[in-house]
Amino acid sequence: MTDETPIDRAHAAMTAAPGDDAARLRFYERVAEAELVLLLAEEAQGERVEPALFDVEGGRVVLAFDREDRLTGFVGDAAPYAALSGRALTGMLAAEGMGFGLNLEVAPSSILIPADAVAWLAETLGRRPAEVAERPEDIAAPDGVPEALLEGLDRKLGLAAGLAPMAYLASVRYRGGGRGHLLAFVDAADGAEPALAQAVGEALTFSGLEAGALDVGFFAASDPAAAALARHGLKIELPEPEAAQVLAPGAPGMDPETPPKLR
Repeated sequence: MTDETPIDRAHAAMTAAPGDDAARLRFYERVAEAELVLLLAEEAQGERVEPALFDVEGGRVVLAFDREDRLTGFVGDAAPYAALSGRALTGMLAAEGMGFGLNLEVAPSSILIPADAVAWLAETLGRRPAEVAERPEDIAAPDGVPEALLEGLDRKLGLAAGLAPMAYLASVRYRGGGRGHLLAFVDAADGAEPALAQAVGEALTFSGLEAGALDVGFFAASDPAAAALARHGLKIELPEPEAAQVLAPGAPGMDPETPPKLR
């Protein structure tokens, strides 16, 4: 299918292997990363939105789709909607104790995601690895890092354009005697630390690993530790930011820091 979406492919893999936790995690990761369109009862007013509500067994749900034409296909005509990330939608619904229908009746990935799964995903997305305060005393090449984590970091940091130019993955020993692996970001943009830590946390979680499997640190390029990391660490380059797009001011869901509010 030429119009197959990442969610369709992840859903098919999960359905084909119902006992495979990794496939299930990948599906929920695709949902969190996707831009979804939320069916509204009426046009959005500023930051507040009124989603269309549907009664199903177990409670009320909202409906979201991973393409506009799928929403239109479900409704049968043009309908008001808000565009927002799956991550933002999950957080919004978890606060209300609600679930949602995804691509219902219009795609092979049609699925009802209940409130408990939404709450689990919201909690999962909130996990972050520890940000180290100790200075690494000994820095060496990473050793025994799972391939799934490397793939997860490559995928997540590929979405972090403009937050930092690069990071280094290294095996470290701290002055206090502790050992582990450190992902060190160099010259991160002002205020980007929480978003980068969250990206790493998601890479760990959706790779099936615990947050304690990797520390996160932030260093200036002028820091002597950055030079040692460059010599011994595995370099991961983050993409440069794309040219700014002009979006409608105040469009709901456009600012991840201020997701739309249910009313």
